[in-house]
Amino acid sequence: MSSIRVVLLFGLLIGIFLAIGFYFAGIFGAITGLVIATFLNIIMYWFSDKWVLAMYKAKPCDDKEIKSIIKGLSDKAKIPVPALYIIDTDMPNAFATGRSPKRSAVAVTRGLVEKLNKNELKGVLAHEISHIKNRDTLVSVVAATLAGAISWIGYVFMFDDDRNIVGSILIFILAPIAAMLIQMAISRSREFGADKTGADLSNPFDLASALEKISEAPKIKASNPSAAHLFIVNPFSGGAVLELFSTHPRIEERIRRLNNMKVKF
Repeated sequence: MSSIRVVLLFGLLIGIFLAIGFYFAGIFGAITGLVIATFLNIIMYWFSDKWVLAMYKAKPCDDKEIKSIIKGLSDKAKIPVPALYIIDTDMPNAFATGRSPKRSAVAVTRGLVEKLNKNELKGVLAHEISHIKNRDTLVSVVAATLAGAISWIGYVFMFDDDRNIVGSILIFILAPIAAMLIQMAISRSREFGADKTGADLSNPFDLASALEKISEAPKIKASNPSAAHLFIVNPFSGGAVLELFSTHPRIEERIRRLNNMKVKF
């Protein structure tokens, strides 16, 4: 059901994208929008992993214990072993990136390694391995790129003299908001899926305990939230209004679902 929902949400994103282009410039606008979306997705497909690792200054990690855990989880998930990176920050968190299981990486923060015990760390790594196994790393990139491109295509055609300026402004404002909400829904859906698959690979109670510890740690101000959807827990602070546009489900709900799962042996 989750996969069907993601497909439907993607359909809505593409529909909004093409509708904006068609509204402002007919068939030409729709084709222009499609070309832009295709170009951006090609760029992000090839370079998204390098971009996000560079953004957070991630460095290759040679920790033998963590590598051993990742190899065991990867073998269980039947995927190639991803590269391991570490980010030098006290904030406990982790993310997976890469366009495919064969070209993937897992990044953990120093704070995560220091704060969690071995079983909790395994639960977090299992969650990230699940993102790779389920190809969520590619799905999230495509969704974010399409949502961002919707804003650009609206801006390009907003000042078309042949259109009603009020209607154009409304579309320019409302369409990106709708696209963002859809992108967030896709991201939240994939987080629940990765929690479930990660629990199957390790232990749901260990992952729940890790999520609780991570969520209790201080967060940072949202100076660059463009890759927030990649982390296991949103690393940026925000008020109640920002929660409406959250890339992650409520942490309490994730923990509740994990604690209600049965351990698989």
